Amino acid sequence: MVVLIAMLAGTRELTALVALFGVNAAMILFGLLMERGSRPGRGADWWPFLLGSVVGVFPWIVIGIQLIRSQAETGSVPGFVFAIFVSLLLLFALFPINMYLQYKQVGPWRDYLFGERSYILLSLTAKSALAWQVFGDALAG
Repeated sequence: MVVLIAMLAGTRELTALVALFGVNAAMILFGLLMERGSRPGRGADWWPFLLGSVVGVFPWIVIGIQLIRSQAETGSVPGFVFAIFVSLLLLFALFPINMYLQYKQVGPWRDYLFGERSYILLSLTAKSALAWQVFGDALAG
């Protein structure tokens, strides 16, 4: 999904797209490492979370730079691309927040299934938002 957003922002270089895919995959693997090595409420090892968060920021920085660069060079980046960037950045920022709350067992996240259902809802919402924004603008134009 991050690669698609990068392409919408104007990134066309295959090596850059592959690198963004790899960095995004590394972030996901750090999340898996966190889940495999720690249990909520039992003294979690926060290193995978911290490393995944650091790695996960870089695709968004690259996409933001590309958006600004494309707008400066062409002046024709569609507004829906900026809307996609901002909305998905906010939605993706909720994933580590959900993980933090789940492992710290805050409020309703004391129930492990609440956190897992939150992941499912976040994933569905992020993918739906991307689809509605891309196809909605394509159909309007």
